[in-house]
Amino acid sequence: MTTDVILYAGFAGVTVFFGGVLAMVFNHHVKESPVKYEVTHTMMTFGAGIIFAAVALVLVPKGLEQLSLFGLMGSFLAGALVFMWLDLRLAKSNSQSATLMAMLMDFIPESIALGAVFVVEPKMAMLLALFIGVQNLPEAFNSFRDLVQSGFSEKLTLLIFFVLSFFGIAGALLGHLVLSEHPELTAHLMTFASGGILYLLVQDIIPESKLEKSYLTSLGATLGFLLGMVGEKLLH
Repeated sequence: MTTDVILYAGFAGVTVFFGGVLAMVFNHHVKESPVKYEVTHTMMTFGAGIIFAAVALVLVPKGLEQLSLFGLMGSFLAGALVFMWLDLRLAKSNSQSATLMAMLMDFIPESIALGAVFVVEPKMAMLLALFIGVQNLPEAFNSFRDLVQSGFSEKLTLLIFFVLSFFGIAGALLGHLVLSEHPELTAHLMTFASGGILYLLVQDIIPESKLEKSYLTSLGATLGFLLGMVGEKLLH
């Protein structure tokens, strides 16, 4: 069982590195053009659609199933407020680590939840691993360019992304070993992550993905959510 957790968490995390490699190749071999900007923004909305699917189809349903009304409300609002506070701190610091922190803000809670639910509901854990892995690809794709523009070299950025790939395994093992026997606490974590992720979607990801006179970007979000629906259907 622990081996399965490592394998699924490894898949979910390695896409961080692959997203960085894809971004480096894309930036070097595709000339600056309106089409390039449209593809970049569509990647952002595609990732947003997948993240929203994870919230709607996996994270929130677990909270609805396990928690009382006030427990659900408290965890969800706490997640939104904590992520808002972190977002404010990162915006004020204007540091090069801000983009990395933003990426980890949803990756780590989701990974911990992945490990925690694996014992009780393996199919849900598989679906969550798929969501995390696919969402990390466009998220890392966009973060790579931000980091390079902020002063990091491409090689250092790829090295950072490679190390980050293993954060998912560490988080999943933590959840598996510590939280697997505490379904209510796991539900609180998943609901907390839902509130924070939804805040990030509305505050940062969706506004940044908007591109004037482009309709493909909105379609990207729809396709991302559709992928989540397909995954949910295939595993149930």
